[in-house]
Amino acid sequence: MAALIHLALTFGMLSVLAVGGGTAVLHEMQEVLLQRYQISSDMFVHVYSVGQLAPGPNMTMVLVFGYQIAGLFGAAIVGLSFFFPSSFLCFWVGRIWTRIGDTPWRRAVQSALEPISIGLMCSGVYAVAKAAISGPLTITLAVVSFLIILLTRVNPVYVILGVGGAGALFNVWLS
Repeated sequence: MAALIHLALTFGMLSVLAVGGGTAVLHEMQEVLLQRYQISSDMFVHVYSVGQLAPGPNMTMVLVFGYQIAGLFGAAIVGLSFFFPSSFLCFWVGRIWTRIGDTPWRRAVQSALEPISIGLMCSGVYAVAKAAISGPLTITLAVVSFLIILLTRVNPVYVILGVGGAGALFNVWLS
């Protein structure tokens, strides 16, 4: 029971801090999962990668962590505590946001939140990259993926599948 309460509080806090989306809290999520629940960086990256490919919101990956920690109840608690607080907050803030219109106060708050959310998202990307990039092969695959996405209009899902397949082939070939 204590584990479920801790899961609810942890993922509820992450939900409220997810300014700019779930990517903003990846670094903190990875640290909490490693320190409190011994979920390795490799496992975190694997679950995150599958979450990116799965249909629907990519942060549904948190359900996998809840399931690994406390079974079906853990998945349900993590799902509710991660998605409900931010949804509730967005609903009410959105109502107020619309009501205050185009005031100087609104523009000031919005201008202040933009760099914060970008910084938090960069932190999340860094956390995933730090755990995923472990040698020359993964560095090469990361750079190739980045360049393809940056320079072409190829769907990122195809890039992930293609580069992931190439990485798997290289791993088999190098073993």
